Amino acid sequence: MEDERGTTERVLTLLGLLQQRQVWTGPELADRLGVTPRTIRRDIERLRALGYPVRAGNGVGGGYQLGPGQDMPPLLLDDEEAIATAVSLLAGAGDGDAALRALTKLDRVLPIRLRHAVRALSGSVVAFDGSRASIDPDVLMTLARACRDEVEAGFDYSSSGRRRVEPYRLVASGKRWYLFAYDLDREDWRTFRVDRMSGVSARAWRFRPRSAPDAAAYVQESVASRVYQYQARFLVHAPAEVVRAQIPASAAVVRPKGAARCEVLSGAGDLDFLLMHVVVLGHVFEVIEPAELRERCRVLGERLLGAAGPVS
Repeated sequence: MEDERGTTERVLTLLGLLQQRQVWTGPELADRLGVTPRTIRRDIERLRALGYPVRAGNGVGGGYQLGPGQDMPPLLLDDEEAIATAVSLLAGAGDGDAALRALTKLDRVLPIRLRHAVRALSGSVVAFDGSRASIDPDVLMTLARACRDEVEAGFDYSSSGRRRVEPYRLVASGKRWYLFAYDLDREDWRTFRVDRMSGVSARAWRFRPRSAPDAAAYVQESVASRVYQYQARFLVHAPAEVVRAQIPASAAVVRPKGAARCEVLSGAGDLDFLLMHVVVLGHVFEVIEPAELRERCRVLGERLLGAAGPVS
C-alpha cells in the first residue's frame, strides 16, 4: 500500500513540473520523480480527478500537457508565489476595482494555507483615493510582509538616516506609495514615502499592535497638510462630494458638515497660495484657522477691490 503522504507530495511535485513546462513525456517525468511510468500514469489520473485537465498526446512531440479547464482547480502556489501575485495585483494594476476582483478570485481558489497569507497581505494595503501606483515589487513585498507578520522594519530614509518602525499599512495615492508606521525612535506615528526609502529590511523582532488611527485618513492628512509650514481649515458652503470632485485627495481633506457644507483641511508653504486655491473653487467659504489667514483675506480683498477700479 502506498504511503499517502508520500503520494500527495509526489502528485504536488508532478503538478509543479507540469506548470513549469508546456509538454513532458512520461519517461521524463518518471526520471525526475524517481518512479516508474506506470506510477506517473496513476498520478496523472489523480490530478484529473482533482479537476486538473491534463492532456496526453501520442507520437512525435506528444506527452503530458496541463491545459485550461472550464472550472479553475486549486492553484499550486507556495507562500512566496502567493505573496508575489497579490503584491503584483495591488502594485501594478491601474484599475483598483479590477485588482480587487482579481484578488477576490485568487482568494477563492487558493488552498486555505495560502489564502490566509494573501488575505493578510491585502489587508495591509489601503488607498484613500482608489489609485494604485507602481513601485519596486521587492521593496513593496518586504514592507507588506512586515505589516502582515507584525515585525519591525528598518530602512534609510532620505537625509534623516536609518529609521526603525513598527509597520502597519501601505497606502497608495496618485503615483506614490506611503508606509504608515509607528516610529520607534521618535515614539510617534509617521508617514513615509516608499520611493524615498533604501536598504529596506524586515527585522526579527515582533511587536504587539498598538491602538492606531485610521491609516488612509492619517496618511491623507499628512500628505495634504502636516508636511507643510502652514495648515488651514476652511468651512466651504458646498456639499462635500462636490468639493471632493474639485480637489485631488492628495491636496486636501474634505469632511462633510451637513448636507450643504464641508470642512476643507489643506496645507502649503504660503498663506496666499492656500487662499487662492480655495477662492478658485467658486464657493462661499469661511476661514476657521489659522488667525493670520483671516488677516490675509482682508489684505487680499482690499488689493482685489483696488485692482477692480472705482465703481462707476
